[in-house]
Amino acid sequence: MTDLFAKLTAYGQSDYYPYHMPGHKRQAMGALVPELARMDITEIDGFDNLHEPTGILLEAEKQTARLYGASESFWLINGSTCGILSAISTAVPKGGHILMARNCHRAAYHAAYLRELQVTYLYPEQEDVFPIYRGISAHQVSRALAKEPDIRAVLIVSPTYEGRISEVKEIADVVHAHGIPLIVDEAHGAHLGFHRACAPNSNQCGADLVIHSVHKTLPAMTQTALLHVNGPLIDRNLLKRFLKIYQSSSPSYVLMASIGNTMQLLEQRGAQLFEDFIRKYAGLVEAVEKCRVLRFLPMDSVQDPGKLVILCPDRYIDREGDVRQGISGQQLYDILRDRFHLQPEMAAGNFCLAMFTLADVQEGYTRMRDALLTMDAELYRGVLQAQGHTPSMTMEQVRKVLSIKATQAKALKDAWDSPTQWVPLQEAVGRMAGEFINLYPPGVPILVPGEEITMELIEAVESYCRMQLTVQGIRKQEDMTLLSVLSE
Repeated sequence: MTDLFAKLTAYGQSDYYPYHMPGHKRQAMGALVPELARMDITEIDGFDNLHEPTGILLEAEKQTARLYGASESFWLINGSTCGILSAISTAVPKGGHILMARNCHRAAYHAAYLRELQVTYLYPEQEDVFPIYRGISAHQVSRALAKEPDIRAVLIVSPTYEGRISEVKEIADVVHAHGIPLIVDEAHGAHLGFHRACAPNSNQCGADLVIHSVHKTLPAMTQTALLHVNGPLIDRNLLKRFLKIYQSSSPSYVLMASIGNTMQLLEQRGAQLFEDFIRKYAGLVEAVEKCRVLRFLPMDSVQDPGKLVILCPDRYIDREGDVRQGISGQQLYDILRDRFHLQPEMAAGNFCLAMFTLADVQEGYTRMRDALLTMDAELYRGVLQAQGHTPSMTMEQVRKVLSIKATQAKALKDAWDSPTQWVPLQEAVGRMAGEFINLYPPGVPILVPGEEITMELIEAVESYCRMQLTVQGIRKQEDMTLLSVLSE
């Protein structure tokens, strides 16, 4: 694997004097870390150009494609966001029609807005025990394409934020039978396909465009990502045009070196690293399955290893046989962080999520195991209780929110450019949303501009606010919560 990191390090230690950008001139001024300053260069001789690669970066991208089983791969330094924007813009003509999963990242919605697309949503089904979405099935896609034959591309998310994997190979077969491309937002699956315990990646399953966030589940720096392309349905030149539009014209060599370092690790030590990771994670799952109150998603064939989803039931039976109220996802999150100094990835209404990767040391597994077993024992004994904590939505209420299918009263491309006003939540019922309302993370919209606001949706927003979850797209004004609506 081409070692960009080593080349940058050697150059930083050389006697070449920089009469070029960046302005720090490879000097550690202020609090800037010297090692980073020496590596942070611009497109000078010998270091290629990410937007028109012909040398070291071109070779690195070719090696990345071979590693992932893709026809062609592109390094991204504007995150998976620019990969999603570029993929959709390339696959669907302006004003065209896209079929996409409702649980897509907000970047997909931004692409639909910028390209003035008509959007039809695929609503994933819910899991039986956990209040989360399953992956998308091939049957759902087939049914939707039969109903709307003018769809020009399909976009799904796999794995989901919680680690659920879709029927990618079967979906690819269905989509290709209609002569259109499949885009897979596999941002959370850059590690897939490298171990028998992990699902194959979507390149291996036949997808046309696949987006990976290298930084999410692999040892790379934040903002690093990959975009892979396969098959004859994607115009490569058009894709490169959009990558130039959505990526910085001054790509960071520090970030690119981070991608290269990760690819080198996968190629040289991937088998050993993944074997160690799966062994430690499986040990953690086996240990916490002894819990009598807390629940965890099993390591089945459609679950991505490393995504530990921790749930406490609404009601449970304690040691004395009494019925007790469970604690919320936010409370689980807060206890892990404040008491045990373990920082989870996110909290939702009824569960919290902890992520494990190749970089986790044994201490990370041991401390999480001990904390969860301690919390479970205290819940079972009635020592740890929900009283005095922020109220939670019941499982039934969360399922009801997840099942809501908003009505698009006005197209996104028109609604987001329309005049808006801010009104109290209760006054928004019956109006059209003027802004995206997201529960963050993961950034999946509760409401999209132009969608009709119902009382069910208002109650969902109110519940999330009471649980102190991060709801984006609302405003707080004294004791009121305001929502953006289209002006009447």
